[in-house]
Amino acid sequence: MAYLTEDKVVILGAGGAIGSNMMQAVLSLGLSPNVCGYDPYEPGVQGAAEEMYHCAFPGANLTWTSSIEEALTGAKYIISSGGAPRKEGMTREDLLKGNAEIAEQLGKDIKAYCPDLKFLVVIFNPADITGLVALVHSGLAPSKVGTLAALDSTRLQTALSQHFSVPQSDVTGCRTYGGHGEMMAVFASTAKVQGTPLTDLIGTDKLPADKWDEIRGHVSQGGKKIIQLRGRSSFQSPAHQSVLMVKGVIEGKGYEWPVGCYVNDFGFEKIMMAMETELTNDGVSLAMPEGLPEEIEALKASYSHLTKLRDEVIEMGILPPLDQWSTVNPNL
Repeated sequence: MAYLTEDKVVILGAGGAIGSNMMQAVLSLGLSPNVCGYDPYEPGVQGAAEEMYHCAFPGANLTWTSSIEEALTGAKYIISSGGAPRKEGMTREDLLKGNAEIAEQLGKDIKAYCPDLKFLVVIFNPADITGLVALVHSGLAPSKVGTLAALDSTRLQTALSQHFSVPQSDVTGCRTYGGHGEMMAVFASTAKVQGTPLTDLIGTDKLPADKWDEIRGHVSQGGKKIIQLRGRSSFQSPAHQSVLMVKGVIEGKGYEWPVGCYVNDFGFEKIMMAMETELTNDGVSLAMPEGLPEEIEALKASYSHLTKLRDEVIEMGILPPLDQWSTVNPNL
């Protein structure tokens, strides 16, 4: 089997459902034979590794460990699902303090054991904040850290394809920006259904305005619906999309969905959120989304929500004050 790179790919939280799916996806998609699974719960990560061995991937060099130093030493790519999962009745923000503390330690561990990391993907909630915390404490350049934001856009694509009874691939340009959560900004102006702009369909008998409002609400609550249906938070879709993000960086051929990234421009200050992005060998780069005035206002409102969460984490002492970030991470 031909792999894209020999670089070490590390999956944090590999004993869980998301992590074990990510290990399988890395090998199935041929990213690298050198995959290391880490989890503080040793039986869980050992069991996940045994399953991977039973898959018999040709040429695979899969290892597992409950030592974070062993896992991160020599790592070039990391995907971290190593936070507490969301349970029914919880919002992503309910996980703020505990998962922000985990992200802080992750950043410090990266600085200690793999400061030349090529790319980090953070997916544990609230991902915009945990990704930001990890970035600040890691010392990495902002282009080397991304968070999983694609699921909001893929959920929009799914909802529209189901409403119009068309293949999902016939719905293009689906974009949500800002925070990954209930305050996301859902853009209609970028989307098309079989080539027809979505904005030409909203308010017609094909997509009445109240139905569009329902779809937007469904998108912002998409993760909640999975919990209600399956009794647990999403794991297959975040595993797949986060591995595709790393694939985009390794190949340098891009990634079709928005990425959560560090933003300190366009009127937004020192935040992590989904923008229009591109993934290359150099990591993530961003551009200001284009949209209708009301969509840009929704993006600004999402940013304001995220700044409140960021400021809460600063008050907790997990992040330093904004004017001190460069003393912790000279790249900021």
